[in-house]
Amino acid sequence: MSENGQNKYKVLIVDDSEMNRSILSDILGEEYEIIEAEDGEEAVTVLRKRNAEISLVLLDIVMPKMDGFEVLVMMNKYQWIDDIPVIMISAESNSSSVERAFDLGAIDFISRPFDAVVVHRRVVNTIMLYAKQRKLVGMVTDQIYEKEKQSRLMIDILSQIVEFRNGESGMHVLHIHLITEILLKQLIQKTGKYHLNQEDITLITLASALHDVGKIAIPGEILNKPGKLTRDEYKTMKTHPTMGAAMLDELPFHQDEPLLRRAYEICRWHHERYDGRGYPDGLKGDEIPVSAQVVALADVYDALVSERVYKKAFSHEVAVEMILDGECGVFNPILLECLVECAEKIQDSLESATFGASVSEQREIRKITEEMMRHEELSASERTLRLLEHERTKYQFYASMSQEIQFEYTINPPTLTVSEWGASVLGMKEIVMNPAQDAALREQLGEELIDNFTEMLYSSKPKNPVFRFKGMLKVNGEARWHQIICQALWTSEETPQLRGAIGKAVDIHEEHMRWLHLEQSASHDGLTGLLNHASAEFIVKERLRSNPRGRFAMFVLDLDFFKSANDEHGHIFGDNVLKYLAARIKESVRDEDVAARMGGDEFMIFISYTTDLDMVVNRIYRSLLGYYENFKISVSMGVSMSNGENLDYETLFHRADEALYSVKVAGRGTYHFYDPSMEEMFAERAPIPRTPVDNSETPKNS
Repeated sequence: MSENGQNKYKVLIVDDSEMNRSILSDILGEEYEIIEAEDGEEAVTVLRKRNAEISLVLLDIVMPKMDGFEVLVMMNKYQWIDDIPVIMISAESNSSSVERAFDLGAIDFISRPFDAVVVHRRVVNTIMLYAKQRKLVGMVTDQIYEKEKQSRLMIDILSQIVEFRNGESGMHVLHIHLITEILLKQLIQKTGKYHLNQEDITLITLASALHDVGKIAIPGEILNKPGKLTRDEYKTMKTHPTMGAAMLDELPFHQDEPLLRRAYEICRWHHERYDGRGYPDGLKGDEIPVSAQVVALADVYDALVSERVYKKAFSHEVAVEMILDGECGVFNPILLECLVECAEKIQDSLESATFGASVSEQREIRKITEEMMRHEELSASERTLRLLEHERTKYQFYASMSQEIQFEYTINPPTLTVSEWGASVLGMKEIVMNPAQDAALREQLGEELIDNFTEMLYSSKPKNPVFRFKGMLKVNGEARWHQIICQALWTSEETPQLRGAIGKAVDIHEEHMRWLHLEQSASHDGLTGLLNHASAEFIVKERLRSNPRGRFAMFVLDLDFFKSANDEHGHIFGDNVLKYLAARIKESVRDEDVAARMGGDEFMIFISYTTDLDMVVNRIYRSLLGYYENFKISVSMGVSMSNGENLDYETLFHRADEALYSVKVAGRGTYHFYDPSMEEMFAERAPIPRTPVDNSETPKNS
C-alpha cells in the first residue's frame, strides 16, 4: 500500500447496526476505502478473501451469529491479528470486556456514541503506525534475506567446486539438501529423542552441502577412477572425512558459530556406521551426531539413485530396498522408519528439483525471516518473556508440590491442557486437541468421568459457575478416587457465552473408602447387611419420582412364630435366623431391586416388573421357605402394586401392610395381594390370632 494517497487504505467496519456502519463510513469514507460486514461471520469471510488488503478493522462486540470476541479468536487462529490492527467499537465499557479484547489482540477501544474527531484521529494514528512498522519489517527482512541468500550462495559455490572436481553432477548437493531436510522434519514429528527444532533443521540442512569438502584434498585420479579402487587408493579415499573436518577446524575465524560446528560433525562422521564398523573413529549408535547420521543416509540414497562413473543409477524402489536390507551400511532404525514413511515425498522432491532457489523457496525464506522479525523485534520484550516464564515455572512447581492434577478445558478450539505433574502421573499428553474424539483419552479417564464433567459443565450458570463431583482416575496405573473441582468460564458480555473450565482433581481415595464404609454403616442394617428402613424409603421414593408411571410392586413380610425361636433357642439363634432369611431374600431378588430390614423380624422388598406379577411373587415367596437348622422358616407377606397409577411411597407401604395384616388375620403362612376391601379390615385392626398354624404344605396364593 502506498502512502502518497493514490491508493486508499481499506478499513473493514463490522457492526450489526446499519446506522453505526453508516456513521463510521461518513467519518472515514473520504479518506479511506470502506468495507462493511453486518456480523462476525461475514467479517471472517471478508478476512479470508482479502486479509492482505485490509489495513484496519473496526469491530463491534455484541453481534448475532459470531460476536467480536469470536472474530478476534479467528483472527488469532489464522494469524491475521499479527498484520491487521483491530479497534473495538461498543457501548460495552466494563473493565472485563476491555481487558478481554486487549488480551485477544485489539489495540484500542472506541465507545459509542461516536465522537468524529476521536474516531478519525485514532484510525489515522493506528494505520500510520502499522504502515511504518510494516516498512521497517520489510527493510530488515530484505537485509536478512539477502544475507541468507549470500551465505547459501557461497556454500553452494564451494560445494559445486567439490562436486565438479569429483566428476559428479552438481545436483548431488541439492539432493542431499532436500533429502536431509525431509528426513529431519519426519524425525522431529516421530520422536523428541534428539531435541531438534526448526533452527537445527536449517543449520544441518545448510551444512550438509559441505559433507564432502575434504575430497578437495583427494587426487583426481582416485576420485574419478571408473573401476574398483585398490586397497591403498581406498585407504586414501577414506581420509576425506578427517581432511574436511581439519579444514573446518583450522579456520582462523567463526569457530563458535553453530553452522560451523554442524558442518564439522557432518564432515568428520558421515561415514560412521550405526553398528560401529564405520570410519574414521568407529563411533557406534548415538555416539554419532544425529546430523551426521541423517546426512549419511541421504548421501547413500542419492548415490544409489544417481549415475556415477563407476555405476548405473538404481530405481527409487531398489535403492530403498538395498538400504533396508543392510547392503549399503547399517543405519539408525528410527531413521530407516523415517525413510520408509517419507520415501514417496523424497522421490517427488528429487524429480522436481532444480538448481538454485525456486520462487517457492524464496517465498518461504521471506516468510521465515518476516516471522523472525515479528517475534524477535516487534513482540514482547525480553523482560516480559522472562516474567511469563517465571510465572509458568512457579505454576508448575506449585502444581507438583500440591500433588493435584490441574487442568484447563476450552470449548473453541476444543483443547484439554493438563499440568506437567498431572500429565506425568496420568500417563497422558499435556495438551490434547479435540479430546472428545481422542479414544486413548477416553479410555484413560473413563467414559463416566468425561460424561459427568460434560453434563455438569453445560449445566453450570454464570452466577453459579463452580461444580464438583467424584470420579475414578488411573494414577501411575492404579485406579484411585478423586474429587474433581471445576469452575466454568463464562464471557462477561450481556449474553454470556460458555468458554470452557479450569479445575483440579484431588486424590481422596482413602477418604472415599472411609466414607463408603461410614455410608455402608449408616444406610445398612448392622445385623443382616440389608438396607435399613430410612435408606430403603429414600431409594424407593427416588425411583417413584423418576418414573411415576412405572410398574412397581412392594412386599412387606415378617417371620411367623419368630418369638418362639428366641424363647426356645435364645437370642443368638434368633439373630442367626434373621440373617439366614436376609440371605434368602438377597438371593431371590435382582441387584437393582430394593431389599431392606424394616425392624425386628419385618422385611420389605421393592421391585419393578414387566412380566406376570403373580408368577414373580409366587417365585420369591417359595424361595424364602425352608429350615434353619431345626427351625422351620415360614413367612407372611402382603403385596401392593403401582401399575402406572403414580402412587407414592406411603400409599404403597400402607397397602402392602394392609395385605400383610389380612394374612395374619387369616392364620399366617401365605401371601395376599392388596385389594380395596381390606381397607375396612385394616381400620378395625382385629387382634391377630396367635394359635400355631401348620405351614408344612406349600402356601397357596389367596
